[in-house]
Amino acid sequence: MDALEESFPLSYSSVSDAEFDTVVGHLGDIIMDDEFQILRRNFMDKYYQEFEDTEKNKFTYTSIFNEYISLVEKYIEEQLLEQIPAFDMAAFTTTLQHHKDEVAGNIFDMLLTFTDFLAFKEMFLDYRAEKEGRNWTYAVG
Repeated sequence: MDALEESFPLSYSSVSDAEFDTVVGHLGDIIMDDEFQILRRNFMDKYYQEFEDTEKNKFTYTSIFNEYISLVEKYIEEQLLEQIPAFDMAAFTTTLQHHKDEVAGNIFDMLLTFTDFLAFKEMFLDYRAEKEGRNWTYAVG
């Protein structure tokens, strides 16, 4: 065994973990980038008034949700492919389920809006409250 092999004994698991960590690092950079923030904000500006804080969901929410997934996921995947040419979104999504406790909150919350409709709706409700100058704390009268 040469010195390099002794210094860096890597199992398949650790290689997989390293690849996951690399993707998550790039994801963090992507979602913090101004271009992504503008893309997301423009989308939310277009639709935030559609969302109401009620138990009942409008049929239009589904098409907006699907459009959001298509737009944002495509953008993120294109950016990741520029950084990691062999990137596979489906494989990453599967791996993410096993590592969800290891992902920073803001990254995980954003990824959750792709798969969890309620998280998506909450994102829009929060954005609408912000745009309308409301917050979720109530004054005691």
